Amino acid sequence: MPWPFSSGDSSRRHVSWPDSLNGTDWEHYKDPRNWVPTLLVTTTVVASLQFYRSYLRRIPGVTHIQPSFFRKRSIFGKVTSVGDGDNFHLFHTPGGRLAGWGWLRQVPKTRTELKSKTIPIRIAGVDAPEGAHFGRPAQPFSTDALDWLSSYILGRRVRAKIYRRDQYERIVATVYVRRFLLRKDVGLEMLKRGLATTYEAKTGAEFGGLEEKYRIAEATAKAKKLGIWGSKPKFFESPRDYKTRMNLEQPQDKVKS
Repeated sequence: MPWPFSSGDSSRRHVSWPDSLNGTDWEHYKDPRNWVPTLLVTTTVVASLQFYRSYLRRIPGVTHIQPSFFRKRSIFGKVTSVGDGDNFHLFHTPGGRLAGWGWLRQVPKTRTELKSKTIPIRIAGVDAPEGAHFGRPAQPFSTDALDWLSSYILGRRVRAKIYRRDQYERIVATVYVRRFLLRKDVGLEMLKRGLATTYEAKTGAEFGGLEEKYRIAEATAKAKKLGIWGSKPKFFESPRDYKTRMNLEQPQDKVKS
C-alpha cells in the first residue's frame, strides 16, 4: 500500500550516497561551455585584485611600502613640499591621470590634509649643502640648492625609482621629472649645476647604476666652477665633511645624511 502523501510511484527506490556519486553525469562537465565562463570570471577577478594591489592602491606612507618593491618598482606622485636641497615629500598618485588624479581625484593642498599622507624622499646619489638646523649655521649655497629644487619639482608629478628606507624613515630613490617633454634625472641636474656633490658617505650610498655618470657631471661642474665650485673659501667643505664636523662638535645631536 503506498504512503498517503507519496506520488504512488512504487517503481522509485532508495539510492545510497556512494551510488549517487557514481551515477553523476561527468560528461556534463567535459563540455567547455559549462565551466569556461566560470573560470574566466574567477581569473579576471583575481587578476584585477592583484593589479589593484600592485599598481592602483595608494601608498600613504613609508611603512606601507612592501620590501618587495625596493629595487624593483617605482612610485609616481606629486611633490607637496621640499624640505632641503636633496629631499622632499611626495603624495602617491598611482595610475596618474588615467586613474582620475587631477580631475576625479584631487591631491590635498593644506598641511593639515596632507599630514601622515605623504612619503619623504631622499634623492639618491647626491648630497646638497646643508641648511641651518638645530642652531647650526647653513653651508654656502644651501639656499641656492633649496630654491632650485623647489622651482624644479615643487607641485610637479615625479617618478621615484625606490631603493630602500634609510635610518630617518625616508625612501632613497632616483627621481625623474618631465621638463619640456623630456624626462630629467633630478639628482643629475643638481650635479650639473654645481648645487650638490656625489654622495660620499662610506655606508648607505645608492646610485642605481648611475655613479659613473654622476661623477662625470660633478667633475664637469667643478671644472666650469659652477655653483659650490665657483667660490674660493679658505678651504672647501663638502656636505659630508660638514656633517662629520657637526657630529664631532655636537655628538648628542643627529645630523641627517
